[in-house]
Amino acid sequence: MIISRRHLGAIALAAFATNIGSLTANAEDKVIRIGYQKYGNVILLKAKGTLEPKLAAIGYKVAWAEFPFGPPLLEAINAGAIDFGHTGEAPPVFAQAAGSAIVYVAHEPPAAEGEAILVPKDSPIKSVAELKGKKVAYAKGSNSNYFAVKALEKAGIKFGEFEPVHLAPADARAAFESGKVDAWAIWDPYYASAEATGNARVLTDGTGLVSNHQFYFAGKSYVDANSKAIDVVLAELKVVDDWVKSDPKAAAEQLSPPIGIPAPILEAALKRQSYGIKPLDNAVVAEQQSIADKFHALGLLPKAIKVEEIVWRAGT
Repeated sequence: MIISRRHLGAIALAAFATNIGSLTANAEDKVIRIGYQKYGNVILLKAKGTLEPKLAAIGYKVAWAEFPFGPPLLEAINAGAIDFGHTGEAPPVFAQAAGSAIVYVAHEPPAAEGEAILVPKDSPIKSVAELKGKKVAYAKGSNSNYFAVKALEKAGIKFGEFEPVHLAPADARAAFESGKVDAWAIWDPYYASAEATGNARVLTDGTGLVSNHQFYFAGKSYVDANSKAIDVVLAELKVVDDWVKSDPKAAAEQLSPPIGIPAPILEAALKRQSYGIKPLDNAVVAEQQSIADKFHALGLLPKAIKVEEIVWRAGT
């Protein structure tokens, strides 16, 4: 059940290699290599083009690399292929347990409505409690992994009393639509996209179950030597944050072409997102610790970890 770092490392390095051509820095330039996924504020920051001049002012260039979801992005940071990126709650827990050299540098507030457990609209399953013994698809080590475990546990279904089907989002959607799985635990915008087809029904979202934080990460050695660059990236992400919050329709229209999802679907997803990037406080660290402790208790984490040990405190 433990994620293979060798496999994720290969994905991460391959993903970075496909994007390395965008880097044209001279030897004297410093560089920050940023990993992004096809959703969220980092891809919007890339599209807006406002980061490059701000970093140039302090002597940095930017290289961008795309990843399918969180775990391979964090492995890329650990492998030294990128310097900065973002994921949800669960991937960093597995990465830390595997010895990854990452640090948390910031987070977004909770967005519990941004993930859900779906069933086909004509499924006889009407409640989470009816998933006992059923096939539930989710990406292993992802936010939806933790969400599914918590939702089923609340419904009285222990881990081991349902059949997990570990699939990346695109493969999970295909399995869901073809009837190969009974339910699908997934986050936005995949959730909003499935919802918009009219062929999916929500059993529950994350409300009252999970926080669904988004986190920003950097390589520990990188942030120690390049804190000014990290500060600039976080400041520009806050600008994007404020823009999306104030005008989700415009943000959706800008995000639609690069990710291939219609703007109205993205607008629905963005309205479920949270905004207000800031450093981690003790309460958020405690929430992450509870996730780590849960996975360890289930035997899914190879060892106990202390989340506080990899939280970057700016200025310290």
